[in-house]
Amino acid sequence: MDDNAIRVESVFKSFVLPHERSQSVKGSFTRLFRGVHSGAENQQALRDVSFEIKKGEFFGIAGRNGSGKSTLLKILAGIYQPTKGQVTVEGRLVPFIELGVGFNPELTGRENLYLNGALLGFSKKEVLTMYDEIVAFAELERFMDQKLKNYSSGMQVRLAFSLAVRAQADILLIDEVLAVGDADFQRKCFHYFRALKKQKTTVVFVTHDMGALREYCDRAILIDQSEVIAKGGADDIAQRYTQLFIEKEVAEDAKKVHGERWGGGQARMDVVATNKRKYTEDDKEIIVSTRFTAQKDMQDPIIGFSIKDGADNVLFGTNTKIKKIRTGLVRAGESRELLWTVPNILADGRQYINATIEHNDAVTVADWWTDATYFTVRKTEQTAYHLTPSIEVKVKK
Repeated sequence: MDDNAIRVESVFKSFVLPHERSQSVKGSFTRLFRGVHSGAENQQALRDVSFEIKKGEFFGIAGRNGSGKSTLLKILAGIYQPTKGQVTVEGRLVPFIELGVGFNPELTGRENLYLNGALLGFSKKEVLTMYDEIVAFAELERFMDQKLKNYSSGMQVRLAFSLAVRAQADILLIDEVLAVGDADFQRKCFHYFRALKKQKTTVVFVTHDMGALREYCDRAILIDQSEVIAKGGADDIAQRYTQLFIEKEVAEDAKKVHGERWGGGQARMDVVATNKRKYTEDDKEIIVSTRFTAQKDMQDPIIGFSIKDGADNVLFGTNTKIKKIRTGLVRAGESRELLWTVPNILADGRQYINATIEHNDAVTVADWWTDATYFTVRKTEQTAYHLTPSIEVKVKK
């Protein structure tokens, strides 16, 4: 394997998810005649995953919930076998995945320490030698003679982790189960990670914490929808991970902003857009573009818009009637575009735009589009504004 500690080659993993459960022997027998796959579906948890981890490397695995990263970690640990593909591991591997597996809630913390130590390959004498150090690290001196069922989940993780780190291993698999611990205990864990990094121990680290990924990991992969979508340095992967959530947020907003509209239909708003999606304090103006098409002849339709914040509070708005601009006769099939120039006096946050087309009686609505689009303001200093901006408008035919 040269200098590789782990090599993953074209790994696939699928699970059969039954939709029916037989409650009796008769039920199982009758299902057999309906077909082996009746009432079940195949879930692809991993799809064609390949990567290599060098010896002494601190390697990160990132991904959203349900992406397949925990399944991958269990395959590396040997808990699952891949449906297809191959995993090669060189050296002794210790998984910190399901910390505390094998603990008995009816036994005391002391008794569980010896029990779990035996599962990790320690003799009773070895655990006895390490006992004071383990308990001090876990900060559980007062609780070791209490039954484990009276421990909180964080206390159990601390005890399990404090013992597990004593195991001599060439490769450590660490899941983000450590997040259960409090801030002080997490600091201890991360101090331990720094020590591992100095010792050139191979570590595979699954995390949602991009700060920890950047600080500790040399390289990383990003998994989404069961596939590796990016490999590279920790900074690059952390950035791609963040973009996944931005893309999801934009997609959800897109569903929101294109849903609510009503009116008589004599004209329809075709485009509502801003010249940029994100504004900073360096941007002095926000250009809002509205373009509509008449479905029937309309004399001086009133075109307007309003801007509101994420809490649905309307900040300000205007229309062509207020601005004393006549749009003229717009015949069926004709379009008009209006460009609105708004001073960037908005505070930090996401802003939404409503757009309207009304008849010249200022009562009858032809098209009212709620949350037609959005934009974001990001400023280094937030300022509360209570001014009505001076909005300029230009009509383009």
